[in-house]
Amino acid sequence: MRRLFGVLRLLAAAAIIVAIVGQFANSLSMVPDPAAFVVNFFSFFTILSNALAAIVLLIGAWYGLRGVSEPDWYTFARAAIVTYMTTTLVVYNLLLRDISLDQATTVPWSNEILHVWAPLYLLLDWILAPGRGRVPWSRFWWIAAFPIAWVVYTIVRGAIVGWYPYPFLDPAIEPGVGYRGVTLYVIAIASFILLVGSAIVGLSQVSWPYRAVDPPVDDEAEERGERVVA
Repeated sequence: MRRLFGVLRLLAAAAIIVAIVGQFANSLSMVPDPAAFVVNFFSFFTILSNALAAIVLLIGAWYGLRGVSEPDWYTFARAAIVTYMTTTLVVYNLLLRDISLDQATTVPWSNEILHVWAPLYLLLDWILAPGRGRVPWSRFWWIAAFPIAWVVYTIVRGAIVGWYPYPFLDPAIEPGVGYRGVTLYVIAIASFILLVGSAIVGLSQVSWPYRAVDPPVDDEAEERGERVVA
């Protein structure tokens, strides 16, 4: 079963990479300022979270195909990425589905992979894939570290260059509301991220659908610090 999910993770990572490259190439061919576009493109939370998801999936595929258990650091990283991708899924479908990238035309199939299918796979992988470890509640708040850093970067850079990746982060969108409106959106989304994160961490405490048992260890793998699962 681990090896099956190893293959699925490879396929999912490949789909995400193809979707990012497809959107990037299409947009780059249409913008007047390629240098500014590259920075803007990789300032989208969707692009960053999907890129991180692809990396996490590739690492997880390596563990799965080798049949070794996942270390604690990877379990936490995976929990954080699942949280970000689930947030992307919900925020996109509630707030952004009808909004195209302002610097170029959105590629429909890429858009659906990055905002719908990839997040759904990451969530199902977290629920169903064997080998999920327990994430200590003491690490829960660290899940919010990346989104907080991204918001600070976005607001500061936006004030300097006058560009924001999402309209709800632009204080000039609604005259008279400004940063007060942005703050309300940020608080709402941050609260949702913490809510999703608590659910993801909570799921890690549950042994379903697999019993939480220590996998067998072979001598050679133990010397390398790895546990091999039958």
